[in-house]
Amino acid sequence: MISIIVKFHVTADSADSFPEITREFTEATRAEPGNKWFEWSRSIENPNEYVLLEAFEDDAAEAHVSSDHFAKGLDAMKPHLVETPKIISRQVEGDGWDRMGELQIDQ
Repeated sequence: MISIIVKFHVTADSADSFPEITREFTEATRAEPGNKWFEWSRSIENPNEYVLLEAFEDDAAEAHVSSDHFAKGLDAMKPHLVETPKIISRQVEGDGWDRMGELQIDQ
């Protein structure tokens, strides 16, 4: 599985509307074969920062970055960004989320 984390520093004027700005890109990516998740979070410490957690089956990430909606999504985001996004992209073992061993909740 390929796990990707991206930090986006957006302009203050675009911070509240960023989820809508990225909606089409998000929905298209979530519909891709091989996409495991594509989840946005907004920082509680910096309201102008969004973090994207995404994962793909090993052979699906290449198709993602080659897709038309990927290029269109980046073009839509670019005017709303303060700087080049920061990224961590790694091949990881497993096929999805595991339960946390250090904290178990009885249900």
